[in-house]
Amino acid sequence: MTTAPQLPRHWQGPLGSIRVRILAAVLALLAGSSAVSVFLLHSALHARLDEEITVSLSREIVEFELLIGGLNPRTGTPFDGDLPAMFDVYFAREVPDEGESLLAYVGSGLYQSEDASDAIPSVYLDALTGDWLAMREPGSGTRTTPAGDVRYAALPLTGRGDDGLLMVVNYPAAERAEINGAVATQALIQFGTIVLASLIGLGLAGRVLRPLGSLADTAQTISGTDLTRRIPVRGSDEASRIASTFNDMLGRLDGAFSAQRRFLDDANHELRAPLTVIRGHVELLELLPDAEDRSQTIALIVGEIERMNRIVDELLLLARSDRPGFLSPDAVDLGDLTRDVHRNAMVLCDRPWILESCADAVVRVDGQRITQAMVQLAENACRHTPNGTPVRIGSAVEGGRARLWVHDSGPGIPPADAERIFGRFVKGAEHTGGSGLGLSIVAAIAEAHGGRARVVPGGSGACLEIVVPVVPAVAQEPVSAPAATRTAASSSPRANGLRR
Repeated sequence: MTTAPQLPRHWQGPLGSIRVRILAAVLALLAGSSAVSVFLLHSALHARLDEEITVSLSREIVEFELLIGGLNPRTGTPFDGDLPAMFDVYFAREVPDEGESLLAYVGSGLYQSEDASDAIPSVYLDALTGDWLAMREPGSGTRTTPAGDVRYAALPLTGRGDDGLLMVVNYPAAERAEINGAVATQALIQFGTIVLASLIGLGLAGRVLRPLGSLADTAQTISGTDLTRRIPVRGSDEASRIASTFNDMLGRLDGAFSAQRRFLDDANHELRAPLTVIRGHVELLELLPDAEDRSQTIALIVGEIERMNRIVDELLLLARSDRPGFLSPDAVDLGDLTRDVHRNAMVLCDRPWILESCADAVVRVDGQRITQAMVQLAENACRHTPNGTPVRIGSAVEGGRARLWVHDSGPGIPPADAERIFGRFVKGAEHTGGSGLGLSIVAAIAEAHGGRARVVPGGSGACLEIVVPVVPAVAQEPVSAPAATRTAASSSPRANGLRR
């Protein structure tokens, strides 16, 4: 099995950088486009020069032909084949263009010539004179000389005595050199622009991709026990959004791992004692000869196992409270929910249960979870009040918040414990059983709704309430039936050991 070839180690660093790869791609595009533009500019300028030379040669011939058909300005009569007179008038009026030479021949000898400053020296044209004097028809073309190529146009003439020839010769080497120099300057400017753009692009790419580098550095430093580091986010571009999303993911992972560690710590803390009790009593079973003693020991073991099951159920509920999907909000009539909680509370213990108030509002909450929390509060009142003492249950909507409370007539809660009792495994001095998780469940349900659980200060006894923000239900949304909450209440955990 063959593997794909890998780059040498000293190449992997630079080419492995996104910034360098992006910059290399941009530079390749800029260099390619610059090369094409310089080539096209060079070709276009040379083509225009050739066109201008052709027009200039043709114009000189046309102007001399017009002169032939005109009058001699010195005598006012037609030239009538007087070649010297025509050449004198022509050269008196005409100025050679750049790189141009005007040559007039009468017979086989040069009658007159005039050259531009950058025209080809006449010595380089001597070898071509014989061929041009032999021409009998007008013509044009290109010839090669030791100094370079020349463009020409020839006009054979018939005179009174000797025949003649007008030659217009253009030597474009100087103009081509100017074009090449201008194109070279343009290429140098573009090269400098590319270098400058590459430096600026390298800096900008580094700035844009800096969150990705921070992301990689942060990811390398993250361990299973430290998820608190975050990437600084500046701006709102794609890289910043990636960093922000990564921070959100770290937050979710941190919350999930914290919940997992808390679950394991709580389970280790709370299950160790019943497991020790169970093990000790199991080891004693075979040493107990009396059947009644064995039956009592077995009952104790079963009770400890049931307590462990309740603890595990409550811990799982608390662990799920931080996850999406813990709540299933629906349109709920708070008045019906309060009356339903009152009916369920009446079977929990022998107390005078008083329905104190019912809110007249339909809000969007998870009715089963709210009922579960209220039943926990009712069980808490059962554990910490003597028989015959009244317990009040009620609900109200005030200032955009829904309040649901259970108010007993017991000894009350010290102000110093008002916040502490909603923690996990918090048990009061007169603890009467339970896991110490009931009020933690109440607080978790309230917080999942965006609210909180609290102890209402003042008054006699203890008043614990749930406060959640009111989210009005949609008018067309059906209101949940109270039966749904009764089902939830009947299956809610009954063990708490909640406070004091």
